[in-house]
Amino acid sequence: MILLCPPGVYKAQSDTHLLAGRVAQLAHGRHVLDLGTGTGALALTGARAGAQSVTAVDLSRRCVATTRLNFLLHRRPVRVHRGDLYEPVRGRRFGLIVANPPYVPSETSVLPRHTRGRSWDAGPTGRAILDRICDGAPEHLEDDGTLLLVHSAVCGPERTLERLAAAGLAADVVDRARIPFGPVMRSRAQLLERSGLIEPGEHLEELVVVEARRG
Repeated sequence: MILLCPPGVYKAQSDTHLLAGRVAQLAHGRHVLDLGTGTGALALTGARAGAQSVTAVDLSRRCVATTRLNFLLHRRPVRVHRGDLYEPVRGRRFGLIVANPPYVPSETSVLPRHTRGRSWDAGPTGRAILDRICDGAPEHLEDDGTLLLVHSAVCGPERTLERLAAAGLAADVVDRARIPFGPVMRSRAQLLERSGLIEPGEHLEELVVVEARRG
Protein backbone atom coordinates (compact mmCIF):
# COMPACT_ATOMS: atom_id res chain seq x y z
CA MET A 1 0.00 0.00 0.00
CA ILE A 2 1.56 3.26 -1.16
CA LEU A 3 1.31 6.09 1.37
CA LEU A 4 2.55 9.64 1.26
CA CYS A 5 4.73 10.40 4.29
CA PRO A 6 6.17 13.93 4.36
CA PRO A 7 8.83 14.97 6.89
CA GLY A 8 7.50 15.19 10.43
CA VAL A 9 4.87 12.46 9.96
CA TYR A 10 5.40 9.04 11.57
CA LYS A 11 6.08 6.46 8.87
CA ALA A 12 4.25 3.14 9.20
CA GLN A 13 6.71 0.61 10.62
CA SER A 14 6.70 -2.84 12.24
CA ASP A 15 4.26 -1.88 14.98
CA THR A 16 1.76 -0.45 12.49
CA HIS A 17 2.05 -3.51 10.24
CA LEU A 18 1.57 -5.89 13.17
CA LEU A 19 -1.61 -4.12 14.26
CA ALA A 20 -2.90 -3.75 10.69
CA GLY A 21 -3.30 -7.51 10.34
CA ARG A 22 -5.77 -7.58 13.20
CA VAL A 23 -7.55 -4.44 11.99
CA ALA A 24 -8.11 -6.07 8.60
CA GLN A 25 -9.82 -9.02 10.32
CA LEU A 26 -12.20 -6.97 12.47
CA ALA A 27 -13.06 -3.80 10.54
CA HIS A 28 -15.65 -5.14 8.10
CA GLY A 29 -19.06 -3.55 8.61
CA ARG A 30 -17.94 -1.51 11.62
CA HIS A 31 -17.58 2.17 12.36
CA VAL A 32 -13.82 2.54 12.84
CA LEU A 33 -11.93 5.17 14.84
CA ASP A 34 -8.15 5.53 14.39
CA LEU A 35 -6.49 7.53 17.19
CA GLY A 36 -3.17 9.20 16.38
CA THR A 37 -3.57 8.32 12.73
CA GLY A 38 -0.22 9.60 11.38
CA THR A 39 -0.24 8.76 7.67
CA GLY A 40 -3.68 7.17 7.99
CA ALA A 41 -2.27 3.66 7.47
CA LEU A 42 -4.52 1.91 10.00
CA ALA A 43 -7.56 3.96 9.02
CA LEU A 44 -6.99 3.04 5.39
CA THR A 45 -6.57 -0.63 6.34
CA GLY A 46 -10.00 -0.47 7.95
CA ALA A 47 -11.52 1.20 4.90
CA ARG A 48 -10.07 -1.40 2.54
CA ALA A 49 -11.39 -4.18 4.80
CA GLY A 50 -14.95 -2.93 4.34
CA ALA A 51 -15.53 -0.66 7.34
CA GLN A 52 -18.94 0.99 7.38
CA SER A 53 -17.25 4.32 8.13
CA VAL A 54 -13.76 5.51 9.07
CA THR A 55 -12.87 8.40 11.38
CA ALA A 56 -9.25 9.42 11.99
CA VAL A 57 -7.88 11.77 14.67
CA ASP A 58 -4.46 13.33 15.15
CA LEU A 59 -3.09 16.27 17.10
CA SER A 60 -0.76 17.23 14.25
CA ARG A 61 -2.02 19.42 11.42
CA ARG A 62 0.54 17.81 9.14
CA CYS A 63 -0.74 14.31 9.95
CA VAL A 64 -4.34 15.38 9.38
CA ALA A 65 -3.42 16.79 5.95
CA THR A 66 -1.39 13.68 5.10
CA THR A 67 -4.23 11.33 6.00
CA ARG A 68 -6.66 13.28 3.86
CA LEU A 69 -4.26 13.15 0.91
CA ASN A 70 -3.68 9.41 1.32
CA PHE A 71 -7.40 8.70 1.36
CA LEU A 72 -7.82 10.81 -1.77
CA LEU A 73 -4.98 8.88 -3.38
CA HIS A 74 -6.74 5.59 -2.61
CA ARG A 75 -10.21 6.97 -3.37
CA ARG A 76 -11.71 6.13 0.00
CA PRO A 77 -13.97 8.28 2.20
CA VAL A 78 -12.77 9.33 5.65
CA ARG A 79 -13.55 11.88 8.34
CA VAL A 80 -10.36 13.40 9.70
CA HIS A 81 -10.29 15.57 12.82
CA ARG A 82 -7.46 17.47 14.44
CA GLY A 83 -7.53 17.10 18.19
CA ASP A 84 -6.45 15.28 21.34
CA LEU A 85 -7.47 11.60 21.26
CA TYR A 86 -11.22 11.27 21.92
CA GLU A 87 -11.94 14.99 22.21
CA PRO A 88 -13.06 15.51 18.56
CA VAL A 89 -15.46 12.53 18.74
CA ARG A 90 -17.04 13.27 22.10
CA GLY A 91 -20.44 11.58 22.36
CA ARG A 92 -19.81 9.18 19.47
CA ARG A 93 -19.37 5.41 19.69
CA PHE A 94 -17.52 3.04 17.39
CA GLY A 95 -17.43 -0.66 16.65
CA LEU A 96 -13.64 -0.67 16.40
CA ILE A 97 -11.12 1.72 17.96
CA VAL A 98 -7.49 1.30 16.85
CA ALA A 99 -4.34 3.03 18.07
CA ASN A 100 -0.59 2.90 17.61
CA PRO A 101 0.20 5.61 20.16
CA PRO A 102 3.53 7.05 21.32
CA TYR A 103 4.97 4.53 23.80
CA VAL A 104 8.74 5.03 24.05
CA PRO A 105 9.81 5.99 27.59
CA SER A 106 11.36 9.45 27.79
CA GLU A 107 13.30 11.34 30.44
CA THR A 108 10.55 13.81 31.24
CA SER A 109 6.80 13.70 31.66
CA VAL A 110 6.50 16.85 29.53
CA LEU A 111 5.45 15.62 26.10
CA PRO A 112 6.55 17.41 22.92
CA ARG A 113 3.86 18.95 20.73
CA HIS A 114 5.75 20.53 17.85
CA THR A 115 8.73 18.23 17.24
CA ARG A 116 9.14 14.76 15.73
CA GLY A 117 9.35 13.33 19.24
CA ARG A 118 5.59 13.73 19.65
CA SER A 119 5.27 10.53 17.58
CA TRP A 120 7.08 8.38 20.16
CA ASP A 121 7.80 10.19 23.47
CA ALA A 122 5.43 8.96 26.18
CA GLY A 123 6.82 9.95 29.59
CA PRO A 124 9.09 8.01 31.98
CA THR A 125 7.03 4.80 31.86
CA GLY A 126 5.95 5.08 28.22
CA ARG A 127 2.31 5.08 29.30
CA ALA A 128 1.28 8.75 29.17
CA ILE A 129 -0.93 8.23 26.10
CA LEU A 130 -1.64 4.50 26.51
CA ASP A 131 -3.41 4.96 29.83
CA ARG A 132 -5.61 7.74 28.48
CA ILE A 133 -6.66 5.56 25.55
CA CYS A 134 -7.53 2.69 27.89
CA ASP A 135 -9.49 4.93 30.27
CA GLY A 136 -11.52 6.61 27.53
CA ALA A 137 -12.35 3.54 25.46
CA PRO A 138 -15.52 2.32 27.24
CA GLU A 139 -17.53 5.49 26.63
CA HIS A 140 -16.61 5.42 22.93
CA LEU A 141 -17.19 1.73 22.20
CA GLU A 142 -20.46 0.30 20.95
CA ASP A 143 -21.92 -2.51 23.05
CA ASP A 144 -20.14 -5.13 20.95
CA GLY A 145 -17.17 -2.89 20.15
CA THR A 146 -13.48 -3.73 20.24
CA LEU A 147 -10.35 -1.75 21.10
CA LEU A 148 -7.09 -2.69 19.39
CA LEU A 149 -3.77 -1.14 20.32
CA VAL A 150 -0.09 -1.91 19.89
CA HIS A 151 2.85 -0.99 22.09
CA SER A 152 6.25 -2.15 23.26
CA ALA A 153 6.57 -4.69 26.06
CA VAL A 154 8.81 -2.22 27.91
CA CYS A 155 5.58 -0.38 28.82
CA GLY A 156 4.23 -3.46 30.61
CA PRO A 157 1.48 -5.37 28.78
CA GLU A 158 0.16 -6.59 32.13
CA ARG A 159 -0.40 -2.98 33.17
CA THR A 160 -2.42 -2.41 30.00
CA LEU A 161 -4.59 -5.44 30.73
CA GLU A 162 -5.11 -4.27 34.33
CA ARG A 163 -5.98 -0.75 33.20
CA LEU A 164 -8.53 -2.03 30.72
CA ALA A 165 -10.02 -4.39 33.29
CA ALA A 166 -10.41 -1.45 35.69
CA ALA A 167 -12.28 0.35 32.91
CA GLY A 168 -14.67 -2.59 32.57
CA LEU A 169 -13.16 -4.23 29.50
CA ALA A 170 -11.98 -7.82 29.04
CA ALA A 171 -8.56 -7.73 27.38
CA ASP A 172 -5.92 -10.12 26.06
CA VAL A 173 -2.63 -9.96 24.23
CA VAL A 174 -3.54 -11.40 20.82
CA ASP A 175 -0.29 -11.01 18.91
CA ARG A 176 3.43 -10.53 19.56
CA ALA A 177 6.56 -9.89 17.53
CA ARG A 178 10.24 -9.42 18.40
CA ILE A 179 12.17 -6.93 16.32
CA PRO A 180 15.59 -5.24 16.53
CA PHE A 181 15.65 -1.87 18.26
CA GLY A 182 14.97 0.97 15.86
CA PRO A 183 16.83 4.30 15.99
CA VAL A 184 14.72 5.76 18.82
CA MET A 185 14.96 2.70 21.06
CA ARG A 186 18.71 2.47 20.42
CA SER A 187 19.12 6.11 21.41
CA ARG A 188 17.19 5.43 24.66
CA ALA A 189 18.93 2.16 25.57
CA GLN A 190 20.92 3.63 28.47
CA LEU A 191 17.83 5.36 29.85
CA LEU A 192 15.84 2.13 29.61
CA GLU A 193 18.62 0.18 31.34
CA ARG A 194 18.83 2.73 34.18
CA SER A 195 15.06 2.53 34.60
CA GLY A 196 15.13 -1.28 34.72
CA LEU A 197 12.92 -1.55 31.65
CA ILE A 198 15.44 -3.61 29.67
CA GLU A 199 18.41 -5.80 30.51
CA PRO A 200 21.95 -4.47 29.89
CA GLY A 201 22.95 -5.05 26.29
CA GLU A 202 19.44 -5.93 25.17
CA HIS A 203 18.80 -5.05 21.52
CA LEU A 204 15.50 -6.74 20.69
CA GLU A 205 12.10 -5.24 21.38
CA GLU A 206 8.87 -7.17 21.83
CA LEU A 207 5.75 -5.61 20.37
CA VAL A 208 2.33 -6.63 21.64
CA VAL A 209 -1.16 -6.20 20.22
CA VAL A 210 -3.85 -5.89 22.89
CA GLU A 211 -7.52 -6.52 22.12
CA ALA A 212 -10.23 -5.41 24.54
CA ARG A 213 -13.99 -5.91 24.59
CA ARG A 214 -16.79 -5.25 27.01
CA GLY A 215 -16.72 -7.95 29.67
